[in-house]
Amino acid sequence: MVSVMVVGHLGELPLAGASLATSLANVTGYSLLTGMATAMDTLCGQAYGARLYHRLGVYKQRAMVVLSLACVPIILIWANTARILVFLGQDPAISAVAGEYARWMIPSLVVYVPLQCHIRFLQSQSIVLPVTASSGTTALCHPLVCWLLVYKAGLGSKGAALSNAVSYGINLVILALYVRLSSTCKNTWSGFSREAFRELRQFTALAMPSAMMICLEWWSFEILVLLSGLLPNPQLETSVLSICLNTGALLYMVPLGLSSSISTRVSNELGAGHPEAAKLATRVVMYMALSVGLVLALTMVLLRNVWGYLYSNEQEIVTYISRMLPILGISYLIDGLHSSLSGVLTGSGKQNIGAAVNLGAFYLLGIPLAAMLAFVFHLNGMALKAQDRVLGSARLLPVS
Repeated sequence: MVSVMVVGHLGELPLAGASLATSLANVTGYSLLTGMATAMDTLCGQAYGARLYHRLGVYKQRAMVVLSLACVPIILIWANTARILVFLGQDPAISAVAGEYARWMIPSLVVYVPLQCHIRFLQSQSIVLPVTASSGTTALCHPLVCWLLVYKAGLGSKGAALSNAVSYGINLVILALYVRLSSTCKNTWSGFSREAFRELRQFTALAMPSAMMICLEWWSFEILVLLSGLLPNPQLETSVLSICLNTGALLYMVPLGLSSSISTRVSNELGAGHPEAAKLATRVVMYMALSVGLVLALTMVLLRNVWGYLYSNEQEIVTYISRMLPILGISYLIDGLHSSLSGVLTGSGKQNIGAAVNLGAFYLLGIPLAAMLAFVFHLNGMALKAQDRVLGSARLLPVS
């Protein structure tokens, strides 16, 4: 999000290009890798609950092998981003800027894979303080890194893309040192093992539905960005919707924390043979998610008139964002509940159910409705963002 903010102050065209490239990178890369990595939540969490500690290190290495192989087609797509966007009907000028931005994001993939695996490895053991500390350190360093590369190094928007790799690297080094040196990981990490190259097919069999559960949701938001590029004044519509989605990603960090915690708790309890404790934890996290959602929705309403200035100095963009944020806040009120329930499914190894629910809610209902409101009833970007309200209601699952 910070990278897009910095690029936004370079002008409307760089902002639109960076936003579009980020959207494509999310669709084709980060969402897939993040989703595949959630298989570790199930495997490592249940192994830890069953006190099979040595398996955690093997699962981490196995995940790095599988995810690294998945990076090969992703790199090919990112290297040809400009051509892909033009083929999809996007503005040629925006596509050219987006293509350059995407190529400079490729180094971030090299770091993102081991970073995700280290995070899941630690979270499955309920070791969250080092993850929080490393993420906080990275978040504090990233604006400075981005500013240095964009302005001092003279790389412009390319520097903003490259800054992601640098920040991921800082985060990874901190976590890797902790795993290697801390006594808390002595039972779960004993170094590299040849076992990592065994049972790759079994790991992939769980990783793919895990990826689909994440990707089907993530992709739907990015499809909205592509649709916004087909609206009148595509630079404005693409920029505003991308900013709203970036803001949504920031808001999602709190529900994501709840999702990660309930996934760990459920997997640990099920691995230890305590299903009733897993049910109790699920009920508690649902109440927490509802409370957090109310606070986030109110915050977006209160900040709607000033939030846009963080991304752009263009008054037209700022005004448009102020109209979108109340819709965003309401949608993420419900999305927090959905995120927590997704964590429950992940912890119990039922990712296929989440994938089926997301497929119906997003692709059979939400996106067709958004397209109709935007292009038939001419509500433009307001319609594309408003579909979140429908999706949020449709994808809730009952808790037994």
